[in-house]
Amino acid sequence: MTVENFEFKAESQQVLNLMIHSLYSNQEIFLRELISNASDALDKLRFESLTKPELLGTDTLKIQIQTDETQKLLVISDNGIGMTKEELIKNLGTIAHSGTKAFLDKVKTEKTSKEAVSQLIGQFGVGFYSSFIVADKVEVISKKAGHDEVYCWRSTGNGQFEIEESSREKAGTTITLYLKQEPVNPAKNELDQDQENDQDDDVKFGQDFSRAYVLRQVIKRYSDFVQYPIELRTSKWVNDPVEGAADDIPENEKKRTQVFEWEQINSMKAIWAREQSEVSQDEYQTFYKHISKNSDQPFEILRHKASGGNFDYTYLVFLPSESSQSLFYRDQKHGLQLYVNRVMIMENCEDLVPEYFRFVKGVVESPDLSLNVSREILQQDRKLKIIRTRIVKRIVETLEKIKTDDRPRYEKFWEQFGTILKEGIIDFENADKLKPLFLFKSSTQDNLTSLSEYVSRMKEDQTEIYYLTAENVDVAQRSPHLEAFKEKGIEVLFMVNPVDEWMMNSFHEFDGKSLKSIGKGQIELGSEDEKKAQKEAIKEKETELADLMAAIQKNLDKHVKEVRLSTRLTNSPACLVVNEEDFSKGFEEMLRKMGQNAPTTKRVFELNPNHTLVEKLNGVFKANPEDAKVGQYVQLLFGQAQLAEGSQLAEPQLFSQALTAVMGA
Repeated sequence: MTVENFEFKAESQQVLNLMIHSLYSNQEIFLRELISNASDALDKLRFESLTKPELLGTDTLKIQIQTDETQKLLVISDNGIGMTKEELIKNLGTIAHSGTKAFLDKVKTEKTSKEAVSQLIGQFGVGFYSSFIVADKVEVISKKAGHDEVYCWRSTGNGQFEIEESSREKAGTTITLYLKQEPVNPAKNELDQDQENDQDDDVKFGQDFSRAYVLRQVIKRYSDFVQYPIELRTSKWVNDPVEGAADDIPENEKKRTQVFEWEQINSMKAIWAREQSEVSQDEYQTFYKHISKNSDQPFEILRHKASGGNFDYTYLVFLPSESSQSLFYRDQKHGLQLYVNRVMIMENCEDLVPEYFRFVKGVVESPDLSLNVSREILQQDRKLKIIRTRIVKRIVETLEKIKTDDRPRYEKFWEQFGTILKEGIIDFENADKLKPLFLFKSSTQDNLTSLSEYVSRMKEDQTEIYYLTAENVDVAQRSPHLEAFKEKGIEVLFMVNPVDEWMMNSFHEFDGKSLKSIGKGQIELGSEDEKKAQKEAIKEKETELADLMAAIQKNLDKHVKEVRLSTRLTNSPACLVVNEEDFSKGFEEMLRKMGQNAPTTKRVFELNPNHTLVEKLNGVFKANPEDAKVGQYVQLLFGQAQLAEGSQLAEPQLFSQALTAVMGA
């Protein structure tokens, strides 16, 4: 029989080393992961059997676990979908492919506790390799349903693995762990079988996983809700039958035989199908970690059972408390698990929650959905759309209530998921429901503020909600665009998240009031009389500075589309703005970072007609329009306007030359 040898990829070996050397105190996680993988394999077989009934056979789908205390062996077997030779190499030889590097990066960049790392194992799909926490050697024998070939994968975790042909009667996978010969907790060694039920629920460092009571505790803790039977092979000693009066035989002379039997450990009852009063908080948290692969505690738990109407359905939904970088991966799957009559027909049903709720985890089950594996038909199912609408409504209402009743708690949630929630602005069906959930920094408030709170503080003559997009709050607070608003005590919202540039292209009104960027178009503030007086003053100044403005336009023609006088500046000499219909500079830069072609829009160069520098420049220009200082001053004003908004200089060399000339004069 030919044995083929392979080497793990470099990143896979790093994960192995982490498993073996860094997570020993969390060693029980390996059993959680292997049972979860076996459950997934059974799910996949049930799913495949919907169109290929012959794959299922007559055997009950289950997971079986047995041990050998003498040989220190632990065997976990399932009769699920199984794996081909290629799948064994792909799935067990490269460790979750692209997820491996992400896993290592997260562990390295964050000061992650060992407990947190143990939860990340499931999140990044590297759970199988937690076997090497407790095993010197791992052997996997697998037969793919519908195939005849059987292969064995084997490794000692030393950087290599081997594949050879093997034998197995039916489809499924058997994993044999050759447990490490290490000392176990002495206190536990002294316990006999009769004391099992009295043990502490905590499985400590150095546990002997060849002992049935240890396995039973771990299974009950992590996998009680698995919907397939988890059977543990146990043994007991029984007295042999004897002729005559058995009571007359002394106990020490009775002959006894060891009897083996399979004992189902898990309750198998779906947690979402149980009465709410029957489920403890710990059980909810355990189930959440099982389906989400996250290490955090759920922020909120939502469940509902609808019956007696046009159709029945149940959902159990979890809102996480911590975000993860994987939420921003393009190919990352999201959605809720969808069950029909206890058969999981879709692991990530994206149609049950919109993409801006992709962080939501949970389960939906309905006996009234069509058990059809065609995704196209499922998408057209009216019942599915109704369930989605109701789940979205419940999530929004829950978040709104928390925002009202427990603002600090909601702000922590917003910090984690606000960026993703803002994507919902393009969901025309729900955008108006989401807007009240949005929080922003502002020019007048120390804490985050909502749009409703902003509206409640608006000036009597204010008709618009003003905002400013900027790189960060510090840049926004120093922006020259803000000067007139500060002078009149008008609040401005700060849009400082990269997604805000995109969001504001679709965010036009709230509560009947339009949103206006203070960096776009012209600004008119104050009462009607004040606006009229301002227009007259600007018109007078335009006449006075007309020739200078034309000269500045000629000097900066390749950079700006127009030079005009500003109504938004009070302290700064100049600033740059865009017209209402144009993209902002920040939005253009965002498009380029996304690899899209973004046109470079010429902007408007606004001058403060009352600023000393502008007046002095006009004096120099009037004295001699050909004076070199005119061009130098223009370059300095233009460069200052760029720097003030946090942009790079369009022509650093010209700015430097102008600065040197002026300072040397």
